[in-house]
Amino acid sequence: MPVLSGAEPFSHDGSDDIGVLLCHGFTSTPQSMRAWGEHLAAEGCTVRCPLLPGHGTRWPDLNRTTWHDWYRAAEAELAELRGRCSSVFVFGQSMGGTLTLRLAQEHPDIAGIVLVNPSVLTQRRAARLLPLLSRVWPAAGGIPGDIAKPGGFELAYQRLPLRAMASLQQLWGVVRADLGRIRQPVLLFRSAVDHVVEPVNAATVLEGVRSEDLTEVVLADSFHVATLDHDAPRVFSGSVEFLQRIHRDRVEELV
Repeated sequence: MPVLSGAEPFSHDGSDDIGVLLCHGFTSTPQSMRAWGEHLAAEGCTVRCPLLPGHGTRWPDLNRTTWHDWYRAAEAELAELRGRCSSVFVFGQSMGGTLTLRLAQEHPDIAGIVLVNPSVLTQRRAARLLPLLSRVWPAAGGIPGDIAKPGGFELAYQRLPLRAMASLQQLWGVVRADLGRIRQPVLLFRSAVDHVVEPVNAATVLEGVRSEDLTEVVLADSFHVATLDHDAPRVFSGSVEFLQRIHRDRVEELV
């Protein structure tokens, strides 16, 4: 299927010093990460933001994929960056944050990670029925566009593919079980009001990782899709300060 206009992957070849992999959210597209990627590119970073399998076309396509497909696509981009740049970071929003955590668990050489409203669980009662519902019902109401900023728009599916959602639920369990493997520096942005991901998600991540360099930033003026919201400049500048500091420390250790 043709990719929706605006959903195309983003790529920029910059410095061989710092590379950043951006991971978008569930049912979303690189459109939600493009401004962040452009900010990083302007700072000289090499940037990759893939369109994850099943996304950016039609929602039934997402039901034909699993979390393994999304993870492999992200991991392939990570491998390319690791072969090129001396310090590689992974940044993710929502499910992109879930994938970021899994990549950090599997690849301890990642220099650091930045998370924006990452998801690792849900306390919604309906989620308990998801494995059963996903077998008989293909989709439910969508979750796009949770943005406080007037006129804010997220290019994402208007429907929630349930089989794919059940697979994401499986990924959550895998990631939660291995949070203690994460020791890289972590910068976590959490929206004070988020209608998609409950606050317990950030708390679970912060309590579970074993990173000594661990910072939480609460975004007071944004909803779930913070990279397209009022606090986007704060996310962008904070992430640049984070990666520049980490890269500088890594270089000094080698001198």
